[in-house]
Amino acid sequence: MSDFIAAQDRALLERHGLTSFEALWTLQLEAVDEPNTERGGWSSVYRLDLGEAAFYLKRQSNHLTRSLLHPFGEPTFAREFRNIRRYAALGIPALHAAFFAERKLPGERRAVLLTRALDGWQDLDAWLPGWAALEETRRAAILKACGELARRLHQAGQMHGCFYPKHVFLRESAEGFEAQLIDLEKTRPLLFGQRDRIKDLEPLLRRACVWSEAEVGLLLAAYLGETADLGCWSERLDARRRNKEARR
Repeated sequence: MSDFIAAQDRALLERHGLTSFEALWTLQLEAVDEPNTERGGWSSVYRLDLGEAAFYLKRQSNHLTRSLLHPFGEPTFAREFRNIRRYAALGIPALHAAFFAERKLPGERRAVLLTRALDGWQDLDAWLPGWAALEETRRAAILKACGELARRLHQAGQMHGCFYPKHVFLRESAEGFEAQLIDLEKTRPLLFGQRDRIKDLEPLLRRACVWSEAEVGLLLAAYLGETADLGCWSERLDARRRNKEARR
C-alpha cells in the first residue's frame, strides 16, 4: 500500500514538513496515554496541534493483527485505515484519516496513522454520568442520533464490532445532535443479519445502563423505524445482555 495523504490536509502538512513517514515517525511528541503492548509490539498515540488544526498521531511497531487474508499479521493501523476509507465511501459518519503509511524493516513492521482530532465533539461516555440532569429533549436527541448512526452503519452492511459509548462521538447543533464512530479496527461485514445487528447493538445498551426502557425504545425507534416490532428487538437485546452478564 502506498503512502496516503488526504487532499484536504496535504497543504497544511506540507507547510509543517510532515508529508513523509519518516517525518511523522521521528517527530518528538508526548504520548497521551501508556503504550499498548498487548500484541507483542507496541502502539502509542500522540496529540499533534498544527495551529488551525489538531490531529492524533498513532505510531506502532510489530503491533499486528492476523486474519485469513493476513495469516502472518499486518499492522492494526492498516486495518483501521482501510475501514476509515470504507466508512467514508459508504457514507457512514466516522473519524477522518489525514495520513497513513507503513514500512517493513528487517524483523520489524512499522505503521503511522494520522487522524483529525474530534475537537468540539464529546463521546457518549461523557454524557452518561449526568444523564438524569439533562433536559428530556436533549436526552431524546442523543438517543435519536445514536439510533440513526447505528442504522446507517448496518444499512451499509457493516458491523462495528466494538459499539461502546466511548466510541460514539456526539456534537450538538441547532437541529439536535450529530454522531460519528471511532475505533474501527474490529469492523467487518454484516454477515448474519439480525444476529449480527443484535450482537453489535447490545454492548452499547449494556454500557449505557442509565437509559430507561422507554429511552431504549426511543433509540430502537430511530434505528428500526416507528412501525417496527420494538418489543421483539428489546426482548432479544435483553436476552443477550442477560447471557453476557451470566458469564461474568
